[in-house]
Amino acid sequence: MVRAAMGSFDSLNPFIIRGDPASGLTAFGGLPFDTLMVESPDEPFTLYGLLASGIRLDPDRRWMEIDLDSRARFHDGSQVTAEDVVTTFETLETQGSPMYRAYYADVTDVEVISPFTVRFEFSEHNSRELPLILGQLPVLSARDIKRRDMTRPTLDPLMGSGPYRISTVQPGQRIVYQRDDDYWGKDLPVNRGRYNIDRLIFDYYRDPSVALTAFRAGRVDLRIETIARNWMTGYDFPAAREGLIQRIEIQDHTPAPMQGFVMNLRRDVFKDRRVRQALGLAFDFDWLNRNLFYGLYSRTHGFFDHSSMEAKGLPDDAERELLAPWRDQLPEEVFNTPLPIKAPQALRPRLKEALELFRKAGYDVRNNRMVNQKTGQPLRFELLLNSSGIERMALPMVRNLARLGIEVNLRTVDSSQYLVRLRQFDFDMTTTVIAQSTNPGNEQREYWGSEYADQPQSRNLAGIASSAVDDLVNHIIRADSRKALDTAASALDRVLRWGFYVIPQYHSPVTRLAYWKKIAMPDQNPEYGLDPDSWWIDPQKARQINARQE
Repeated sequence: MVRAAMGSFDSLNPFIIRGDPASGLTAFGGLPFDTLMVESPDEPFTLYGLLASGIRLDPDRRWMEIDLDSRARFHDGSQVTAEDVVTTFETLETQGSPMYRAYYADVTDVEVISPFTVRFEFSEHNSRELPLILGQLPVLSARDIKRRDMTRPTLDPLMGSGPYRISTVQPGQRIVYQRDDDYWGKDLPVNRGRYNIDRLIFDYYRDPSVALTAFRAGRVDLRIETIARNWMTGYDFPAAREGLIQRIEIQDHTPAPMQGFVMNLRRDVFKDRRVRQALGLAFDFDWLNRNLFYGLYSRTHGFFDHSSMEAKGLPDDAERELLAPWRDQLPEEVFNTPLPIKAPQALRPRLKEALELFRKAGYDVRNNRMVNQKTGQPLRFELLLNSSGIERMALPMVRNLARLGIEVNLRTVDSSQYLVRLRQFDFDMTTTVIAQSTNPGNEQREYWGSEYADQPQSRNLAGIASSAVDDLVNHIIRADSRKALDTAASALDRVLRWGFYVIPQYHSPVTRLAYWKKIAMPDQNPEYGLDPDSWWIDPQKARQINARQE
């Protein structure tokens, strides 16, 4: 199965910030790496043993022991042992992405109990999901780790124990994963019916339109279509008319991701909340959806849209109890103004409201330029992008801001430069996507926590440093019931929305999938996302399609 990947890659180490890892590799391993436990895409957050054959959890949740399956083998044939688990954990926490330090912050110690048993000690007030988070730990070979510098990008594949090996690497162009016929876990119940495709290939393209052309020509087998114009107009070609292409829309039951323009609070221009609110009013979603997106998108309002965690109306008593200690630090609207935030639908009154906010923040329009009333300095900033496709969506907002006398320099750079600048917080405004699970937890520290506001390479792009936000994140992490989690997440959602740190854009309520019919999949899709590991290639249809293409 061949898929298209965009941009480039220069590393096979997905566990660090440096470098751009290849498709098929993730912060939790990916195709070549087994984890201690494995999720079910049909359940919100339930894990089953993979490398782990047994688990013991202290009734007071102060420790957990994991027994490893003695049959587990790395790709070089060596056994997976407790030493590998401990070495991996310590390496990720000390040399890996800051994400791991946030995830594992409540682990106080990890030790080898026996060759196949590892023990994790927890802090007193730890997250209830911590055992599950540890279950997601990808396990690397300790011997392989010790022979290399794990802080550097590499094109030498790391040793894993998963169902696929990396077989071919053409940096920036192609990566090929070959199914391991000797995969130790192929007969485990959690793996039955999975990993059916012999070779998984990711071909890299610089331009989305070229990738679509490759799909039409049969050089790419599958597309997750994220461009509305393509979905509506791009699939009228001979193979599609002959019925060789399948297009489906799969309902998404996870919280809508927050895609938006994020403002860097480390820059003086964005420190005033009224300025951030005013800038958001220049984003005209209705015009974009009507003129560019064929009405296929929904406006994103908050950070947990379409879930029980979404903040709505006024805070209830439980929310107020969490918010009350921080009343003097939070905007009054958090307590007395219902959500969603009301704004005029038409552009002209939106810009009029924005102009009034700018004036209250100390700005005025002089000679058609928005300037600081005291210093006379113009209000200008750079919008950093990494895709020409996003320019099309950003330009209308840039034009609207120009009507207010605000100069926005639209700058599009290649993916490598973009990643370097983000990791160093070297931007004024950029785009971001913050995906939330149905069970948010420790990752919220890195998204919003004060300790990550000035830590290079963290995911706190906005630079939020708020004691109130830190406290609400801790309530999410330590929630002991679904109701408590929903309440804490809703309170955080409310505070972040009234902080105007992000200009929300839009989301699709469905995943749009187009594929050549040689790909087959189960009749029923899982509840919480796609599961391509359960797909297979239909030999008869593959022969028919290949004959046509020849």
